[in-house]
Amino acid sequence: MLVTKKAPDFTATAVLADGQIVEDFNLYENIGEKGAVLFFWPLDFTFVCPSEIIAFSKRVKDFEERGIQVIGCSVDSQFSHFAWRETPVEMGGIGRVEFPMVADLSKQIARDYDVLLNDEVALRGSFLIDSDGTVRHSTINDLPLGRNIDEMIRMVDTMIFTNENGEVCPAGWAKGDEGMKASTEGVAEYLANNENNL
Repeated sequence: MLVTKKAPDFTATAVLADGQIVEDFNLYENIGEKGAVLFFWPLDFTFVCPSEIIAFSKRVKDFEERGIQVIGCSVDSQFSHFAWRETPVEMGGIGRVEFPMVADLSKQIARDYDVLLNDEVALRGSFLIDSDGTVRHSTINDLPLGRNIDEMIRMVDTMIFTNENGEVCPAGWAKGDEGMKASTEGVAEYLANNENNL
């Protein structure tokens, strides 16, 4: 389990959002002002993956407004990534997505994040990394189970809220809701005011 630990760093080949291929994309050098979301998908040119990748790309601005860099990764090559993003959506591609796509041909990054399945493909792992490199949240889905990108944005909001306010976020917390003081009194006060909303 990586939550509460430092995210395994890596330097790898990647296709950037502008289509440029670079050999030295480093995770820690690309963490946003307030953090990053690193997510894995099994393989390019497959089935559930395009829906998730396009959904992430459509929400990149929402992440960037929060100071969060989105980074994608799979065990495919940079050439496969490039070809997939250059293929129109109506022809089975993903179009020119708005975040870097890391090539993990050695599968070492997937191993380090414990998402490699049968030494073949990555499970649908998602990792919320704080600005100091600490993993604050992670989910790993089996191959047929697609992710909810809005839930990751909610988790970004909870991380930012707790970092900035020193309070904790109760069940179902959403941006704009009140937090809870991390004390016996704080819990009692919150529950007294919000029990019917849980």
